[in-house]
Amino acid sequence: MKLRSKDILGLEYLEPDEMNLILDMASDMKKIVQSNMKRVNYLQGRSVMTLFYENSTRTRVSFELAAKYMGANAVNISVSSSSVAKGENLIDTGRTLDVMGTDIVVMRHCQPGAPHLLAKNIRASVINAGDGMHEHPTQALLDMYTIREAKGGFEGLKVAIIGDIMHSRVARSNIIGLGKMGAKVYIYAPATLMPIGIEKMGCHICSSLQEAVEGADVVMGLRIQKERLKKALIPSTEEYARFFGLDLRHLAGSKKDALVMHPGPVNRGVEMTSLLIDSDQSRITEQVTNGVAIRMALLYLLAGREEN
Repeated sequence: MKLRSKDILGLEYLEPDEMNLILDMASDMKKIVQSNMKRVNYLQGRSVMTLFYENSTRTRVSFELAAKYMGANAVNISVSSSSVAKGENLIDTGRTLDVMGTDIVVMRHCQPGAPHLLAKNIRASVINAGDGMHEHPTQALLDMYTIREAKGGFEGLKVAIIGDIMHSRVARSNIIGLGKMGAKVYIYAPATLMPIGIEKMGCHICSSLQEAVEGADVVMGLRIQKERLKKALIPSTEEYARFFGLDLRHLAGSKKDALVMHPGPVNRGVEMTSLLIDSDQSRITEQVTNGVAIRMALLYLLAGREEN
């Protein structure tokens, strides 16, 4: 089996069998990440470009390490000092990378749909590393891998997602992906950060934090950005922490073996207390490791489509 498309643009375009293929491949790749010799030649001779129009540390570095661990030529393009800053448009940038022999472009952009536009206009594979408030498919895939590794599957699991749902592409991708795999997603957020009509995606909107975490197999927090304070979407981080922040008390209502997750970076004492972040149930640091494995799996599957 192979991926049906040359691109990874969102989980809305992936079938469950494709997601399982990616997760299965990530299991093999994780062995490489955790080994003493993090170097294989699966992608020798291939080139991977990271093109980030938004700031990123974890996702960008994760992709670069994934490419290097597999022997690819990994190049990071700094948009602020590239031709983009001189007025070059997205399609022209993509075509320039194409004729340089680029095999895979990993792209983050503030505009929803930007990776889709690029993918239609270049030969190289495009991986969406986050587009506006639309999707962040690789983050959701690493979250799903973390859950499957601990729980063995998804069917019937209750996953609670707490935080800024409105602006979270991570939440949207998880709602789509987990729903396709048979999990039930429950969401809770301040009224100002809950998008209208999101329940049409198949998730359940909760009226309280207690309802969201009650009987949950997975409790996932989302990051609150400082821009939300400037826009008066929440009164203060202190108020948010008081009414929406997660701590060990909330886990009392969840399953005894519930996983605690967060896409990172975590604002300690705001979205979660340090006791919860550092607890035995936390999988936050493991998510970072799994992120490299998932991205290695995607690069491998995309680069090998023609050969397969």
